[in-house]
Amino acid sequence: MQINITGHHVEITPALRDYVESKLQKIERHFSHITNVYVTLTVDKKFQQKAEAKVNLARAEIHAESESENMYAAIDLLIDKLDRQVVKHKEKMNNHGDGEDLV
Repeated sequence: MQINITGHHVEITPALRDYVESKLQKIERHFSHITNVYVTLTVDKKFQQKAEAKVNLARAEIHAESESENMYAAIDLLIDKLDRQVVKHKEKMNNHGDGEDLV
């Protein structure tokens, strides 16, 4: 899994990078066929912290975003959303018989 993390009006510190990467491991445990993850962390004018991600899976692409007053909380919310979507995608693949080999 290749992870690309960018910041918009925020510096990506090693601590933020490590936090995002460790949280993304949770998603990879549920579905191992993740090719790329693009994460963008943003701070807007009202000091609202925003995290968004695009995940490229086998035969699909998932997008999620979240906002909070704390960047770490925004990342946690983002990972929760992505995790639910990945599990849903995996179940859909298995129910349709398309992803038997992807489990």
